[in-house]
Amino acid sequence: MIRIDPPLTVQEYVEFSMSGSTGERSFADIITSIRYWVIHSITIPSLFIAGWLFVSTGLAYDVFGSPRPNEYFTESRQGIPLITGRFDPLAQLDEFSRSF
Repeated sequence: MIRIDPPLTVQEYVEFSMSGSTGERSFADIITSIRYWVIHSITIPSLFIAGWLFVSTGLAYDVFGSPRPNEYFTESRQGIPLITGRFDPLAQLDEFSRSF
């Protein structure tokens, strides 16, 4: 007698056809898990808030050494610090760095 298996559910089909035989959980199984949403509902906003604090407190300027928005132009230097000399760029860089 011929044995006919019942049709697969969507989750079984995704597990058998897409994830292969490595034993990994399927993507559909992961994103429908409550554990996934509990973890990511905490970590994603936390990363956003940490990044916002990193920039808004000015720590990003200190870490990367970039001038703050009010330090781009000083009273003594109102022009754009462009290097125009082909043969003495280091002297111009020293001059620009002294004005910061």
